[in-house]
Amino acid sequence: MAIDSNEKSLPKTGSAPGPSDLFISILGASFSITTGEDPEYLNEVLDQYRLAVSNTQGISGMKDPLKVAILTGFLLCDEINKLKLQVEEEQVADKKIMNHAINLATSLVDKVNEIPPPVKPHQTNG
Repeated sequence: MAIDSNEKSLPKTGSAPGPSDLFISILGASFSITTGEDPEYLNEVLDQYRLAVSNTQGISGMKDPLKVAILTGFLLCDEINKLKLQVEEEQVADKKIMNHAINLATSLVDKVNEIPPPVKPHQTNG
């Protein structure tokens, strides 16, 4: 990802030559990034970050752009870690369920294997 600082205010998206250029202007800073990501995805991420910044300003009352950016980053990392923990817990639960299902299936197969084969009636030539 390439970053190009630019002091003038830039629109949210622009007519940059590359399809993955994104212009960012937030908290008094303006710059552009170039990446291999889809432009729509980049705009969604930027919108999500703008909302996170707005929420941080609302709950904290902070106005200093650097402090807002740091606290927003901290809160987003907290959210990421909580989601990762949730996924890990779900994976552990899924693994327990899978192991239980395997144990049940193995037990069932063992029980089936304990059943003696049917006795064939003797045939007489008659």
